[in-house]
Amino acid sequence: MTVDTASEVFTGRFGTYQITVADRRGVLTYRLALLAMAISFTLAGIAVIAGGSPWLVSALFALFAAALAVALFTIHIYMLALHRALWALWAVGVAASVALSFALGAPIAQLVAANPLTVLAPGFVFAALTGICIKESFCFGWWETALVAFCLPVLILGYLGGMLAPAVGTGLFAACALALLLVTIRKFFYPVPGDIGDKTIHAYVRGENHG
Repeated sequence: MTVDTASEVFTGRFGTYQITVADRRGVLTYRLALLAMAISFTLAGIAVIAGGSPWLVSALFALFAAALAVALFTIHIYMLALHRALWALWAVGVAASVALSFALGAPIAQLVAANPLTVLAPGFVFAALTGICIKESFCFGWWETALVAFCLPVLILGYLGGMLAPAVGTGLFAACALALLLVTIRKFFYPVPGDIGDKTIHAYVRGENHG
């Protein structure tokens, strides 16, 4: 991808395009959503370690899931099937978490603490986050997202299988939280066009470019 910085006209694979004000607003929204997601994830984990209220942890998880939805809505992904798959993971995770909470009359954090099997419900939401991290790692080669993409599934599956010592689980959480916070802050200093990518490819895969 080449760019004429004077005119802000970008040359993509299937023609030229411009980065609009709406595009920049979308990228800012995406980055703010990632930051909210990282902060809520970190605070929820700290609350769990400190023995905080399950209602507080569940509320932070709800905030995390909402921020993730905004990120999925504003993210730029060339592969439409991957984007839909991430939405599906998010939807299944949210629906399962809400259904369990209503069916058993307890906040999801309390259920997960009492029965590791129930981590499968919110686990789908975390799988969607893992997918975003894999995408970011593939596009930008950032170690932070690669670390999350590795550590988060190990943390969830390790807890599910009862294979993690508390110290190991805490270490994996700390690694994920730190990496998420670092990469979300780093995103604010990254050029906006890089987060958008080639708009002509986006148009092509969605059938909008017929030239």
